[in-house]
Amino acid sequence: MSFIDDIKNRYKSGNIVEKLIYINLAIFIFTLLTSVFQDLYKGEINWVVSWFSLDDNFTSLLTKPWTIITYGFLHADFLHILLNLITLYFVGNLFIEYFTQKQLLTFYLLGTFFGGALFILSHNYFPLFQDQSSILVGASAGISAIFIGITTYIPNYQLKIRFIGFVKLWYLGAIWVGLDILALSGGNAGGHFAHLGGALFGFLYVQRAANKEILIFDKIAALFSTKKKPLKTVYKSPKKTVKTNKGTSINQQQIDAILDKISKSGYDTLTKEEKEFLFKQGR
Repeated sequence: MSFIDDIKNRYKSGNIVEKLIYINLAIFIFTLLTSVFQDLYKGEINWVVSWFSLDDNFTSLLTKPWTIITYGFLHADFLHILLNLITLYFVGNLFIEYFTQKQLLTFYLLGTFFGGALFILSHNYFPLFQDQSSILVGASAGISAIFIGITTYIPNYQLKIRFIGFVKLWYLGAIWVGLDILALSGGNAGGHFAHLGGALFGFLYVQRAANKEILIFDKIAALFSTKKKPLKTVYKSPKKTVKTNKGTSINQQQIDAILDKISKSGYDTLTKEEKEFLFKQGR
């Protein structure tokens, strides 16, 4: 079996996390080869980057609308893609233990979309970016959506980290978001806005989703719901004789009222007299 065939088989048999890793690696290698070829002809910018990276202005988005998604499959250099894919591997495989593979792809793509949208908005709103022009590449926004999404779903899940021990997932999520916030005034502020856009999507999607597979507040809501006590049925003896129709009617009305009270508020809310009356009627 050739090397290419082995890669194809691994891709076909892999889960969605592994498929995304293979796709990102293939695009990265293709981009590198394109750069080498263009350098031979003194090309100024890689045409793959030019056509598929996300520019910081709305005009460019109108002419190349696909870039708000495709930038999430491009990477600037080897270290960039290495860190992203390592994170995707560990976080993604944890994610699909609780969600479906289709949902992971949704998080990746929509996290990329919202990260790109926040990138453009920040560049056109904050004075920090005035007279600056930049492009956005990288899978970080999609990975942030996956990471913060699973963190929102199982915040107290513990990961064992070498030399540190067990750490709750929400601690790592808080550090992840905190570092992006602190870096908003740095040299790669636009990239960190994109990370936060993806993280915000992941958080809101899990918190508000109506899909039964990802409802997270059922158990919490159950703690505050009022539990009705089961109705206690009082059985009347068939040996009971009734003297007059009038007495039967009055007694039955009292019994019905007491039973109605039990069904609404529980047996313990009956007065002592009501309990004695019900006991005597049941003898």
